[in-house]
Amino acid sequence: MPSRRRFLAQAAVLAVAAPRGFAATPRFEADPFTLGVASGYPSPDGFVLWTRLAPEPFAPGGGMAPVAVPVHWEVAEDEHFGAVVASGTSWAEPAWGHSVHVETARLAPGRAWFYRFHCGDATSAVGRTRTAPAADASPARLRFAVASCQHFEHGHYAAYRHMLDDELDFVLHLGDYIYESTWGPVHVRSHEAVREPTTLEDYRAHYACYRGDRALQAMHAAVPWLLVWDDHEVENDYANDRSQNLDPRDWFLARRAAAYQAYYEHMPLPRSMLPFGPDMRIHTTVDHGRLARFYLLDDRQYRSYQPCPRPGRGGSNIIEGCAAIGDPAATMLGAQQEAWFAAMLGASKSAWNLVGQQTLIGPSDGKPGPGERWYTDIWDGYPAARRRFTDSLVASRAANPVTFGGDVHSFWVNDLKRDFTRPESDTIATEFVTTSISSNPAPEGIIENALAANPGHIRYAVSGPRGYLRVEVTAAGMHTELRALDDVTRADSGCATLKRYAVTAGRAGAEEA
Repeated sequence: MPSRRRFLAQAAVLAVAAPRGFAATPRFEADPFTLGVASGYPSPDGFVLWTRLAPEPFAPGGGMAPVAVPVHWEVAEDEHFGAVVASGTSWAEPAWGHSVHVETARLAPGRAWFYRFHCGDATSAVGRTRTAPAADASPARLRFAVASCQHFEHGHYAAYRHMLDDELDFVLHLGDYIYESTWGPVHVRSHEAVREPTTLEDYRAHYACYRGDRALQAMHAAVPWLLVWDDHEVENDYANDRSQNLDPRDWFLARRAAAYQAYYEHMPLPRSMLPFGPDMRIHTTVDHGRLARFYLLDDRQYRSYQPCPRPGRGGSNIIEGCAAIGDPAATMLGAQQEAWFAAMLGASKSAWNLVGQQTLIGPSDGKPGPGERWYTDIWDGYPAARRRFTDSLVASRAANPVTFGGDVHSFWVNDLKRDFTRPESDTIATEFVTTSISSNPAPEGIIENALAANPGHIRYAVSGPRGYLRVEVTAAGMHTELRALDDVTRADSGCATLKRYAVTAGRAGAEEA
């Protein structure tokens, strides 16, 4: 006899009326699940399931007819689907690229589940995911990977192949999932979406290229993901409503709307993140029982313009003197997100408070000796905003704050200080920044200069390796491994731990382990 929980789960079938203009029994000449399956944002009783129908991924509309089609989904206790516990039907509509976002509920917490989709006579690959522990649970451990910056042309996604063996609870992706443009001296492979995207169909083609990678598909199908974006999901170095190229504001916001919709169409995001034109809220929290709370932040959509750009352009610059960098009103997160972040920190009862945001927080002055040199697209360009961020960490008294970043194509381990202008200032948190999955490295000279100019808070920094972070959290401490590929130009590259760091609960700062 089925349990009451299973009965309720089986009864929770998504009942949706058929939209106008639909195909009740579609038939496909090619596999419609070419972009794979994914899951994300686990809660104690469910998660988001994703797929997108695209039998011809690079054709307009993914090769689908401009009609809605029903997609059936199943969640089971086993990979053979002998014990299906939840199922339903969702409508894949042309207005949203025939993407499917299913939010399950009433599942048991803290365990693995299997899922798949059916459409017409086609069945997707099987995915594996997890529910989060119960809200009042104290799990023994949490293990996750941190990824960022995966330019398709710059290398293979061997890092994801190695993550498959890491027994992860989820992947935390910190942006630059796609790159809108071709750049850099090293190109390992090419893709069909060669034009820089400005329209929705352009961005869909870019995602089709990236989501077609087999290693990336396998990692999406293996564990749930948490995600934030950075700049390249729209355009390099954009800030709020300003283009790097100073394109007309209305034109750029139309481009941003297309990019945001394509992002939603290709990620396992909850419906609460549905975009409205050029606006899309992605900042949120995700809890892992009482052990950890994750804060996922957005430092692109609401930020102030970068100070002192080059003449005739927006975006970043490397500066040695700029009065605007001291603007006390400048913000990375926007006033509303700053207030939300402070409030969520203050309300946290978690043993660890882990911040996932896009880039490098700790100062990286690149001019050894007298004077300073700053790169303005990272938190260095917004020192007042950084001070408000660190003040929030202190004022909240949230336990064991640790921040994670990406963007800069290099590994960094930093002490975060309450006041970076005073080297003797207390360390209040630890920062780990992951290198890129594949994107070309930052010049090593930049790292060497930063290390020489900032001995007080930079514990480690290196530019050469490509890879990811592997993190394990327990009540007693956090262990972070910097995982480096042997050769990003090889799909079969090996991977090894470059460095290990430990953070002890109750004591800010990382120590090499």
